Amino acid sequence: MNQVHLHLLITHLPIFGSILGGLVLGYGLWTKSNQTKNAAYFIFIISAISACIAYSTGEGAEEAVENIKGVSETIINQHEDSAKYALISLIILGIMSVIVLVMSRFENLLIKPSSIIVLILSVISFVLVARTGYLGGQIRHTEISTGVVQYNNEGENDSD
Repeated sequence: MNQVHLHLLITHLPIFGSILGGLVLGYGLWTKSNQTKNAAYFIFIISAISACIAYSTGEGAEEAVENIKGVSETIINQHEDSAKYALISLIILGIMSVIVLVMSRFENLLIKPSSIIVLILSVISFVLVARTGYLGGQIRHTEISTGVVQYNNEGENDSD
């Protein structure tokens, strides 16, 4: 397994982790379940770590595809720029999750407002990382970038 494989494998975790963690945290706030909220914080921490791994393997993935015919340098640059913002937001989300987890060990009046802040951060992070994933998909999935399904000479769909 090389950096390209690892990048493609790990990139989905921050996307799904940020939205899943947000749903779990929302449910935990609604039911007032500390265990459920703590589970959400752990999901966010794992998402932040996986975002760091995805970002650090991105350069190797770029080197592997940048010279392939049909791969747009512009899309790669947009994906890379978007990834920086997504990474920063997920790191902040992960750090805030650690802070709220530590705070939850003690009786603290700031836990509920802090949990709501983490929930808002998870939505922001999801939007940023989902956009990054969309741009990353455009690098090699022409059916996303053009909106046109390509057919081979026999009239069969080439995107399968």
